[in-house]
Amino acid sequence: MDDAVLARAAAREALSDVEPARLHAELDDRLADAAVTPGVLALVTTRALDPTVDLDTVSDRAAGVQLIYEGLRLTRSLAHEEPWATTTTEGEDIEADVEILAADVLVSRGFYLLARTDAAAAAVDVVRDFGRDQTLREREDADAEALDRNLEADVFELAVIAGTTAVDGAAPEDLLAYARDLAADFDGGFPPAGQALSEGTADRIAALSGDSA
Repeated sequence: MDDAVLARAAAREALSDVEPARLHAELDDRLADAAVTPGVLALVTTRALDPTVDLDTVSDRAAGVQLIYEGLRLTRSLAHEEPWATTTTEGEDIEADVEILAADVLVSRGFYLLARTDAAAAAVDVVRDFGRDQTLREREDADAEALDRNLEADVFELAVIAGTTAVDGAAPEDLLAYARDLAADFDGGFPPAGQALSEGTADRIAALSGDSA
Protein backbone atom coordinates (compact mmCIF):
# COMPACT_ATOMS: atom_id res chain seq x y z
CA MET A 1 0.00 0.00 0.00
CA ASP A 2 1.20 3.51 -0.82
CA ASP A 3 2.62 5.27 2.25
CA ALA A 4 0.26 8.23 1.93
CA VAL A 5 -2.75 5.93 1.61
CA LEU A 6 -1.63 3.93 4.65
CA ALA A 7 -0.97 7.00 6.80
CA ARG A 8 -4.30 8.59 5.87
CA ALA A 9 -6.25 5.38 6.43
CA ALA A 10 -4.64 4.85 9.85
CA ALA A 11 -5.41 8.42 10.90
CA ARG A 12 -9.04 8.16 9.80
CA GLU A 13 -9.44 4.80 11.50
CA ALA A 14 -8.13 6.26 14.75
CA LEU A 15 -11.06 8.72 14.68
CA SER A 16 -13.74 6.30 13.52
CA ASP A 17 -15.48 6.17 16.90
CA VAL A 18 -15.73 9.94 17.44
CA GLU A 19 -19.23 11.28 18.00
CA PRO A 20 -21.46 13.17 17.31
CA ALA A 21 -21.72 12.71 13.56
CA ARG A 22 -21.10 16.37 12.76
CA LEU A 23 -17.80 16.38 14.62
CA HIS A 24 -16.76 13.10 13.02
CA ALA A 25 -17.55 14.51 9.58
CA GLU A 26 -15.44 17.60 10.30
CA LEU A 27 -12.49 15.43 11.31
CA ASP A 28 -12.83 13.00 8.43
CA ASP A 29 -13.13 15.76 5.84
CA ARG A 30 -10.02 17.43 7.20
CA LEU A 31 -7.99 14.23 6.95
CA ALA A 32 -9.37 13.42 3.50
CA ASP A 33 -7.94 16.71 2.20
CA ALA A 34 -4.72 16.73 4.22
CA ALA A 35 -1.23 16.28 2.82
CA VAL A 36 -0.21 13.45 5.14
CA THR A 37 3.48 14.26 4.78
CA PRO A 38 4.43 13.99 8.49
CA GLY A 39 2.80 10.57 8.72
CA VAL A 40 4.56 9.45 5.55
CA LEU A 41 7.92 10.64 6.89
CA ALA A 42 7.44 8.43 9.94
CA LEU A 43 6.83 5.43 7.67
CA VAL A 44 9.74 6.30 5.38
CA THR A 45 12.02 6.54 8.42
CA THR A 46 10.97 3.14 9.73
CA ARG A 47 11.47 1.47 6.36
CA ALA A 48 14.85 3.18 5.89
CA LEU A 49 16.10 1.56 9.08
CA ASP A 50 14.41 -1.81 8.56
CA PRO A 51 13.36 -2.53 4.97
CA THR A 52 11.67 -5.77 6.06
CA VAL A 53 9.29 -4.15 8.57
CA ASP A 54 5.56 -4.59 8.08
CA LEU A 55 4.42 -0.97 8.01
CA ASP A 56 0.88 -1.96 8.96
CA THR A 57 2.22 -2.80 12.42
CA VAL A 58 3.61 0.73 12.92
CA SER A 59 0.95 2.73 11.08
CA ASP A 60 -0.52 3.93 14.38
CA ARG A 61 2.68 5.88 15.00
CA ALA A 62 2.35 7.61 11.66
CA ALA A 63 -1.28 8.36 12.44
CA GLY A 64 -0.34 9.79 15.84
CA VAL A 65 2.17 12.18 14.29
CA GLN A 66 -0.31 13.23 11.62
CA LEU A 67 -3.17 13.83 14.05
CA ILE A 68 -1.07 15.96 16.37
CA TYR A 69 0.07 18.05 13.43
CA GLU A 70 -3.43 18.51 12.03
CA GLY A 71 -4.75 19.53 15.44
CA LEU A 72 -2.01 22.06 16.09
CA ARG A 73 -2.18 23.43 12.56
CA LEU A 74 -5.92 24.00 12.98
CA THR A 75 -5.33 25.60 16.37
CA ARG A 76 -2.77 27.93 14.82
CA SER A 77 -5.18 28.92 12.08
CA LEU A 78 -8.00 29.60 14.54
CA ALA A 79 -5.72 31.64 16.79
CA HIS A 80 -4.67 33.84 13.90
CA GLU A 81 -8.07 34.26 12.27
CA GLU A 82 -10.10 34.54 15.51
CA PRO A 83 -13.37 33.52 13.80
CA TRP A 84 -15.42 34.27 16.92
CA ALA A 85 -14.58 37.95 16.54
CA THR A 86 -16.06 38.16 13.04
CA THR A 87 -19.06 35.80 13.13
CA THR A 88 -22.37 37.44 12.27
CA THR A 89 -24.74 34.49 12.69
CA GLU A 90 -25.26 31.74 15.22
CA GLY A 91 -24.38 29.17 12.56
CA GLU A 92 -20.95 30.70 11.97
CA ASP A 93 -20.30 30.78 15.70
CA ILE A 94 -21.21 27.10 16.03
CA GLU A 95 -18.92 26.20 13.11
CA ALA A 96 -16.02 27.93 14.85
CA ASP A 97 -16.81 26.01 18.04
CA VAL A 98 -16.82 22.72 16.10
CA GLU A 99 -13.42 23.55 14.63
CA ILE A 100 -11.79 24.22 18.00
CA LEU A 101 -13.31 21.00 19.36
CA ALA A 102 -11.96 19.18 16.30
CA ALA A 103 -8.48 20.57 17.00
CA ASP A 104 -8.64 19.29 20.59
CA VAL A 105 -9.78 15.84 19.48
CA LEU A 106 -7.05 15.57 16.84
CA VAL A 107 -4.27 16.38 19.30
CA SER A 108 -5.64 14.22 22.11
CA ARG A 109 -6.15 11.21 19.85
CA GLY A 110 -2.66 11.67 18.43
CA PHE A 111 -1.29 11.63 21.97
CA TYR A 112 -3.25 8.48 22.68
CA LEU A 113 -1.62 6.68 19.75
CA LEU A 114 1.90 7.69 20.83
CA ALA A 115 1.42 7.52 24.58
CA ARG A 116 2.95 4.06 25.05
CA THR A 117 5.77 4.51 22.57
CA ASP A 118 9.24 5.95 22.91
CA ALA A 119 8.00 8.97 20.95
CA ALA A 120 5.63 10.05 23.74
CA ALA A 121 8.00 12.56 25.33
CA ALA A 122 8.78 14.09 21.95
CA ALA A 123 5.05 14.50 21.31
CA VAL A 124 4.68 16.38 24.60
CA ASP A 125 7.59 18.61 23.60
CA VAL A 126 5.93 19.48 20.29
CA VAL A 127 2.74 20.66 21.97
CA ARG A 128 4.59 22.50 24.73
CA ASP A 129 6.85 24.29 22.24
CA PHE A 130 3.85 25.16 20.07
CA GLY A 131 2.18 26.87 23.03
CA ARG A 132 5.35 28.78 23.85
CA ASP A 133 5.84 29.92 20.24
CA GLN A 134 2.27 31.11 19.87
CA THR A 135 2.59 33.05 23.11
CA LEU A 136 5.83 34.68 21.98
CA ARG A 137 4.17 35.51 18.66
CA GLU A 138 1.93 38.03 20.43
CA ARG A 139 4.89 40.28 21.23
CA GLU A 140 5.30 43.36 19.08
CA ASP A 141 8.92 42.50 18.19
CA ALA A 142 8.22 38.83 17.43
CA ASP A 143 9.23 37.17 14.17
CA ALA A 144 5.78 35.69 13.58
CA GLU A 145 6.70 33.76 10.43
CA ALA A 146 9.70 32.08 12.07
CA LEU A 147 7.71 31.15 15.15
CA ASP A 148 4.92 29.68 13.04
CA ARG A 149 7.41 27.65 10.98
CA ASN A 150 8.64 25.95 14.12
CA LEU A 151 5.55 23.75 14.12
CA GLU A 152 6.45 22.11 10.81
CA ALA A 153 10.06 21.60 11.93
CA ASP A 154 9.03 20.17 15.29
CA VAL A 155 6.55 17.78 13.69
CA PHE A 156 9.13 16.49 11.20
CA GLU A 157 11.41 15.87 14.17
CA LEU A 158 8.61 13.96 15.86
CA ALA A 159 8.06 11.94 12.69
CA VAL A 160 11.65 10.68 12.51
CA ILE A 161 11.62 9.93 16.25
CA ALA A 162 8.40 7.94 15.86
CA GLY A 163 9.91 6.13 12.88
CA THR A 164 13.23 5.24 14.47
CA THR A 165 11.76 4.12 17.79
CA ALA A 166 9.37 1.83 15.91
CA VAL A 167 12.35 -0.42 15.20
CA ASP A 168 14.01 0.07 18.60
CA GLY A 169 16.31 2.77 17.31
CA ALA A 170 17.12 6.25 18.55
CA ALA A 171 17.24 9.35 16.38
CA PRO A 172 20.72 10.93 16.51
CA GLU A 173 21.08 14.70 16.54
CA ASP A 174 22.20 14.78 12.90
CA LEU A 175 18.99 13.06 11.86
CA LEU A 176 16.88 15.48 13.88
CA ALA A 177 18.70 18.39 12.26
CA TYR A 178 18.07 16.87 8.83
CA ALA A 179 14.36 16.60 9.62
CA ARG A 180 14.22 20.26 10.61
CA ASP A 181 16.06 21.22 7.43
CA LEU A 182 13.53 19.27 5.36
CA ALA A 183 10.72 21.32 6.89
CA ALA A 184 12.47 24.68 6.61
CA ASP A 185 10.94 25.69 3.27
CA PHE A 186 7.32 25.02 4.17
CA ASP A 187 5.20 27.84 5.55
CA GLY A 188 1.74 27.18 6.92
CA GLY A 189 1.60 23.54 5.90
CA PHE A 190 3.21 20.77 3.89
CA PRO A 191 2.80 19.91 0.23
CA PRO A 192 1.98 16.28 -0.63
CA ALA A 193 4.62 13.80 0.47
CA GLY A 194 5.71 13.17 -3.12
CA GLN A 195 6.76 16.81 -3.39
CA ALA A 196 8.24 17.25 0.07
CA LEU A 197 10.18 13.99 0.29
CA SER A 198 12.54 13.05 -2.50
CA GLU A 199 13.58 9.55 -3.55
CA GLY A 200 16.83 10.07 -1.66
CA THR A 201 15.16 10.88 1.66
CA ALA A 202 15.22 7.28 2.91
CA ASP A 203 18.87 6.84 1.96
CA ARG A 204 19.79 10.02 3.78
CA ILE A 205 17.87 8.94 6.88
CA ALA A 206 19.62 5.55 6.85
CA ALA A 207 23.03 7.14 6.46
CA LEU A 208 22.48 9.61 9.28
CA SER A 209 21.23 6.80 11.51
CA GLY A 210 24.33 4.72 10.87
CA ASP A 211 22.33 2.01 9.10
CA SER A 212 22.00 0.88 5.50
CA ALA A 213 18.77 0.37 3.62
